[in-house]
Amino acid sequence: MILVRNYSKAYGERQAVDDLSFVVEGGTILGLVGPNGAGKTTTLRSLAGILPPSSGTLVIAGHDIARKPIEAKRRLALVPDDPSLFSSLTVREHLEFVARIYDVDSWQDRAAVWVERLELTEHEKKLADELSRGMRQKVAVACALLHNPDVLLLDEPLTGLDPRGIRTVYDALRQRAADGAAVILSSHLLGQIEPLCGRFLILRRGKKLVEGSKEEILDRLGSLQDDASLEEIFFEATEGAEGPPRGDEAREP
Repeated sequence: MILVRNYSKAYGERQAVDDLSFVVEGGTILGLVGPNGAGKTTTLRSLAGILPPSSGTLVIAGHDIARKPIEAKRRLALVPDDPSLFSSLTVREHLEFVARIYDVDSWQDRAAVWVERLELTEHEKKLADELSRGMRQKVAVACALLHNPDVLLLDEPLTGLDPRGIRTVYDALRQRAADGAAVILSSHLLGQIEPLCGRFLILRRGKKLVEGSKEEILDRLGSLQDDASLEEIFFEATEGAEGPPRGDEAREP
């Protein structure tokens, strides 16, 4: 469902992502992790067709995002780390807007399901500017799930969510994966995403350090106990990488 081959992205002379390749099969939830500035957000934005790659190939559900952007974007959904909703639209109007863009049949029934599951019922008629950070996040998730995308890209989607909201989002991601979708979840909350993701990709300085299931990564590192947590794996992989952290790892472009 997701193919990334020799993908690089530069901002002027600064290399944000350098020759990155990986594949996410349908039915898989991939945890994309790394220090600030590792290239996670840049990679997700390029996969979503927002940022053009400097080089390389990005394919979504069989469609090259550069050559067939409309076909690719119809098959995906992106939940950014800070959703920019339309201030003049209500929650329900956001869902209607997305439904019209993606030609979703019987969208009212689908919308009603996500409005209820994400506890947005009493906020349905509120404008985006009236919503809390967590509620805006829930609206973005509901809009992303409305057209049953084959590819889901989520960048820090848990920020501002309460425990029930996190559980609902997790259940939704598991269901989409069970239905054959490919999911990439980027988060710094390693303890929370560990039980959700079947595979992990750890980046540092725009390069892939290690990829695979927890068991595969532990086997490759060879320096941790079999019951090591994702957090322990993360620090072993990133702090063991050659060279000190760069100054531009303070923030993601």
